[in-house]
Amino acid sequence: MNYEGIETLPLQEYTEKAYLDYSMYVILDRALPHLGDGLKPVQRRIVYAMSELGLSSLSKHKKSARTVGDVLGKFHPHGDSACYEAMVLMAQPFSYRYTLVDGQGNWGSQDDPKSFAAMRYTESRLTAYAKVLLQELGQGTVDWQPNFDGTLEEPTILPARLPNVLLNGATGIAVGMATDIPPHNLREVVNACLHLLDHPAATLADMCQFIPAPDFPTEAEIITPAADFLSLYEKGNGTFRMRARYEVEDGDIVITALPYQVSGSKILEQIAAQMQAKKLPLVEDLRDESDHEQPVRLVIVPRSNRVDVDMLMSHLFASTDLERSYRVNMNMIGLNGRPQVKGLLHILTEWLTFRRQTVTRRLQWRLDKVEKRLHLLEGLLVAFLNLDEVIHIIRTEDDPKKVLMKRFDLSEIQADYILDTKLRQLARLEEMKIRGEQDALQKEKEELLSLLGSDKKLTNLIRKELKEDAKLYGDDRRSPLKERAAAQVLDETALTPSEPVTVVVSKMGWIRAAKGHDIDPTSLSYKQGDDFLTSARGRSNQQVVLLDSTGRTYSLPANGLPSARGQGEPLTGKLSPPAGAQFQHALMGKDSDQYVLASAEGYGFLCSLADMQSRVKAGKVTLTAGDGVGILPPLLVTDVERDALALVSSSGCLLLINLQDLPVLSKGKGNKLLSLKKGGLGIADEHLLFATILPAGGQLIIQAGKQFKALKGSALDEYRSERGKRGKLLPKGYQNVTGLEINGN
Repeated sequence: MNYEGIETLPLQEYTEKAYLDYSMYVILDRALPHLGDGLKPVQRRIVYAMSELGLSSLSKHKKSARTVGDVLGKFHPHGDSACYEAMVLMAQPFSYRYTLVDGQGNWGSQDDPKSFAAMRYTESRLTAYAKVLLQELGQGTVDWQPNFDGTLEEPTILPARLPNVLLNGATGIAVGMATDIPPHNLREVVNACLHLLDHPAATLADMCQFIPAPDFPTEAEIITPAADFLSLYEKGNGTFRMRARYEVEDGDIVITALPYQVSGSKILEQIAAQMQAKKLPLVEDLRDESDHEQPVRLVIVPRSNRVDVDMLMSHLFASTDLERSYRVNMNMIGLNGRPQVKGLLHILTEWLTFRRQTVTRRLQWRLDKVEKRLHLLEGLLVAFLNLDEVIHIIRTEDDPKKVLMKRFDLSEIQADYILDTKLRQLARLEEMKIRGEQDALQKEKEELLSLLGSDKKLTNLIRKELKEDAKLYGDDRRSPLKERAAAQVLDETALTPSEPVTVVVSKMGWIRAAKGHDIDPTSLSYKQGDDFLTSARGRSNQQVVLLDSTGRTYSLPANGLPSARGQGEPLTGKLSPPAGAQFQHALMGKDSDQYVLASAEGYGFLCSLADMQSRVKAGKVTLTAGDGVGILPPLLVTDVERDALALVSSSGCLLLINLQDLPVLSKGKGNKLLSLKKGGLGIADEHLLFATILPAGGQLIIQAGKQFKALKGSALDEYRSERGKRGKLLPKGYQNVTGLEINGN
């Protein structure tokens, strides 16, 4: 095979070049907006094609398919659906801050932006705001380029009179880069431009006085602090957060504004999913009452009027799209034709440069027109003053053009204009009319030369036009700025209504919960052979901590327990204790509550209720004790600094120690509380028999069978000693202790 005349390239070099060419095309001609007019090529072509079709804001609407057909056939040979979607986006008031297309028909809704009708059904025209981009188009302000087939010309950029790149923003994904420019308020941006015109050395902080944050087409709050926006605008990228707005009406929570591009139906789905998973017991019902007059009205019905609305909404902000983070990456094609991430001050400065160039080109174009017309009028005046001679030359000369130019010292353009003028028009011309037009044009020429020759006058003109456009198209800020604390996802206990409950555990290990604290657990019905073991009083949004005979602790949410109307459920169905372990004690209260945990071996420590909780079914070893060693009932501590711990051994020794001497641990064996003797042959080891907390100034009552002995004041002081001591033997007759009681001070 002969490869003569065929260029050959290594595959690596070819693929690299092809990929780079494609990348540059996507970056420059598809995905990124231009700083000058803030539009991507497809948007620019849609706006230009609609202006060419005469679809101004004052014209009648035309079928969108007509516009899309013109765009594809003349300027943008790509898919019709992608082109129409770009057009729809520019027409949606909930997507675009300042819409460029005015649509009739179904153009989608905030709840479902993609629900727009096909282009054969909808009609469209340009909005009044689009005039900002097109007003100066035919005045020599921009360069033109051939369309894809070279049969027509299209503008390379539109001569925007306002910084549309900031006003409407843009999103796009190119190759290796992306852009996310948020929209801003027109009045704020114009005020910043005016300040920059007056103070070219202004800082970013000065600009942020006028442009504190983006402004979206939604009334949701922007909750990011101002300092964060200063950093974001300096670098040109960062993130900020928006939060839905809500009101309380007759106890119901009504959401009236959602963050940008958040769907109300999706919000309801997210909340409903939590309700179905029983992770949101505070909410009873959801309703979507949105309609044409109120595009966003989502109603959340709390379970009762005792629900903390702020706490509930904080949870929903953190767990649903009611609060959302937005990425900012102000990447755009600059005046040098290159993509770059620009800070706010850089964008405004460069756009004002673009605007100055555009106005200069417009003035120069007009000056050229005026000078050309003055030149023609000068020749026309000569012809009028010498009309008979001009007519004679035209009638008698073979080449009247050359003769006229020589006789009256005319230019070729002037001679052609005279020859092209109809005789009846020349006859009707009056010298005063020509001279009047000349004077008006001469005055305009002097004004134009004055503007072009003075930077100050040119700046004043730019300032005047910015003010005029701000007055015409400006509006108030829609997205309020409110600094808010970060939302927190609450656990189930915090979301559960706080109601008094009594948790009851039976000897056979069945558990249930009764409403209120006035119930007598012993009076409840139990299964045959079963009876009351222990109970705990607390709130329905708290955890129940269970302590078994091996020192393991378990926890269950109180709101998930069966009602006391029945006989409950077995704990073995909810928990997995080790073989032979028996549940002995139930505790409820605040997570910060402290308890004394002690074993019959005489060891113990202070432990918080939070440390005893365990989310696993097998629980956790909180109190370490030897095999067969008994566990004493946990003792609630009220005043660790003043209260004492009374300990009684099986041999009848009493020891009082300060609670402060006990270690605070999350688990373990603890420290020795009192000294115990080992038993000899055939004699059992001494063990800790009773423990109780003695308040300061309290009275300790020793029970030995049917005898009682009260110890108070100095009588008690005899038994006080350091932790780990043996204590002092109680008087004869009271050494076989069967119980301890406390009387308050």
